[in-house]
Amino acid sequence: MAAMASLPTVALTKVMDERGAVFQNSGVKRRAEPYGALQIQNIEIKAGATQPFEALHVSDTHVTSVDARNDERKIALASKRYAAFPNANYYWYESMRYARDNKLLMLHSGDFADFVSEAILDVAASSFKGLDCLVSAGNHEYSQYVGESKEDEAYKAQSYAKVQEAYPNDLKVCSRIVNGVNLVAFDDIYYYVTPEVSVAVRQEFAKGYPVVLLCHVPFYTPALCQHILHDNGGVAGYVMGAPLNITSTYKHDTTLPPELQWKNRSVQQFTDATTSEFVEWLRREPLLKGILCGHCHLFWQERFSDTAMQYVVGAGYSGQAYRVRFV
Repeated sequence: MAAMASLPTVALTKVMDERGAVFQNSGVKRRAEPYGALQIQNIEIKAGATQPFEALHVSDTHVTSVDARNDERKIALASKRYAAFPNANYYWYESMRYARDNKLLMLHSGDFADFVSEAILDVAASSFKGLDCLVSAGNHEYSQYVGESKEDEAYKAQSYAKVQEAYPNDLKVCSRIVNGVNLVAFDDIYYYVTPEVSVAVRQEFAKGYPVVLLCHVPFYTPALCQHILHDNGGVAGYVMGAPLNITSTYKHDTTLPPELQWKNRSVQQFTDATTSEFVEWLRREPLLKGILCGHCHLFWQERFSDTAMQYVVGAGYSGQAYRVRFV
C-alpha cells in the first residue's frame, strides 16, 4: 500500500448562521468535551488476499460548512444542519488522523457531505487529496437543500460535475485491486442501480479477483430491514432491493398530490427490474466476499449471500467506524 502524504490543512471550523455571524462548528484541536474518542469496531473479511491489509471504513460524516459564496437560504440550512450534526467536522478530522497515523486505506461509503456547498467541496478536495482512499457517493453528496425535491438522475445531474471534481475517484463505479482483492465502489444512492452501473460492476467481477463492494445504501437483508422498520414505526426499511411484499408495507400518504408522491418512502424505495436482477445476480456470485456500506447510521452485520457478509457501519458524524482486516 502506498504511504500516505501528510494531511493537508483543512478549514473545518467556520459555519455561518442565518444572521451572517460566524460560530465554531468544530476544529482541529482536541477538547475533552463534548467530543469523545472514536468508536471503532474491528472486523475481518476473508477475501483471499495475497497478503493481509487493513482499512478504516467510515460513512455518513455529514460535513457541514458554508461561506460568503452561499446565499441566505444555504446559510440558514447550514445552521439547521449544524444543530443535527454538531460534531461532524471534528470526527471527520479525527478519522483522517487515525487512518494516517495507522497507515490505513480510507474507505468512505458516502454522505461525506451533508449538502452541496462550495465550502464543503473545498473540504472534500483538500481532505481526499491527502488520503490513501476509495470513496463511494451518498445521497447527500448531491443534495441541494436536503429533502426539497425528488432525487433521481436528473436531480443528481444538477451538481454532478462539480461534486465529481472534488472527489478522488469516479463516483459511478471505481475499483482498486489491493493484494489480490478487488475493492469496487459503486453508486446505489437512490435505492437503485442504473443499467450503466450494473454493467460496470459486472465487468469488475469478470476480472476474476475476489470482490468486496463499497456502496452507500445497504442491500436488503431481512433482520436489518425489520430492525429499521421497528425503530421508525414502519415508515421504510432504507435498504436497496427489498421485495415488493416488504416495500408494500411502508407507510404511504395517499393524500399527497401526484406531483408530491415522491415524498412517500414506499415510492422512493421501490425496487425496479434492473435493481432486482442485479441484487439476485450478486447473491449467486461466488467472487463476492463482502459488502461495506452505511446510510442507516448504525452498526449492523448480517449475511447477504453464501460467500459474503454485509457490514453496515455506524455514523461517522459520531466518530463511528470499522477497522477492517482483509485476509
